[in-house]
Amino acid sequence: MDEQKRNTLIKQLAADTAAKSRIDPALYERYNVKRGLRNNDGTGVLVGLTEIGEVYSYIMDDGDRIPIEGRLFYRGVEISDLVSGFFDERRFGFEETAYLLLFGELPTREQLQLFSELLASYRELPDNFTEDMILKAPSPDIMNKLARTVLALYPYAQDPDNLVIETVLRQCIQLIARFPTLVAHAYMAKRHYVDKQSLFLHTPNPNHNTAQNLLALIRPDGLFTELEARILDLALVLHADHGGGNNSTFVTHAVTSTGSDTYSVMAAAIGSLKGPQHGGASNKAFAMMQDLADNVRNWRNELEIADYLKRILNKEAFDRSGLIYGIGHAVYTLSDP
Repeated sequence: MDEQKRNTLIKQLAADTAAKSRIDPALYERYNVKRGLRNNDGTGVLVGLTEIGEVYSYIMDDGDRIPIEGRLFYRGVEISDLVSGFFDERRFGFEETAYLLLFGELPTREQLQLFSELLASYRELPDNFTEDMILKAPSPDIMNKLARTVLALYPYAQDPDNLVIETVLRQCIQLIARFPTLVAHAYMAKRHYVDKQSLFLHTPNPNHNTAQNLLALIRPDGLFTELEARILDLALVLHADHGGGNNSTFVTHAVTSTGSDTYSVMAAAIGSLKGPQHGGASNKAFAMMQDLADNVRNWRNELEIADYLKRILNKEAFDRSGLIYGIGHAVYTLSDP
């Protein structure tokens, strides 16, 4: 069967399955079936309990949802207080935040030093991993490649299916340490094999923290500024956790409940995070702004910009999804902390 015939057949089969697989939307309301993790009134669907992250964006008053300024807590510590401490003392915060989320309390200086040294000792990838698992199968999408490389670490782990806390914790700390290297090498592979640019590969620096390593690994010359490192560190802190009800965290709970291994769980969560209505919205927002720049002649003309946005909402522009990426949030109402 030639390519044209295959495509024609697939198109027809897709139309057939779409026609035979439709569920009346009214049935979801009749049987109180949730479509995703939001109720019809915008409140979150309760899918589990957590003491790790908590988000506040509204209060309920006699059954009515009253929007309030958004607040985010990590293990009971408000994110604004946490970040203020990092700024006031001019220190990096991601490692401290990771410790807080994992162990439920802020570390002492000695505990933070030991934890940072532990991360540094795990940053390098196994021998030949980059060549065999990244360079030989580059991907145009970094999140896709990250999920695949996380799965590929499974056979390199000692007793990977062991689910005792000590083993799972070790695996998770190793992944936290290795994510910058995995992401950077996946990016460099894409840059070379997909974008046809020169290939540069660096090994992680044990004297660099997470943000510093990530910047150094994605730069051909390995150089970065102090400001760049601090901004990235802050971004990592703010993205570390957003409560137990977001999609990728829910996927983590669901796959973990089957007794699956750490690497399968994390790969599934990354696949969820990749979606354009979750973490992938950042890429969509960037692409949308590029499309806006190509289609709006005068950025200072508010009417022209408004017309473009209306075309997006009417599914006439950009990806024709009807979504404006980057300004909506499933939980926050008045503000995003």
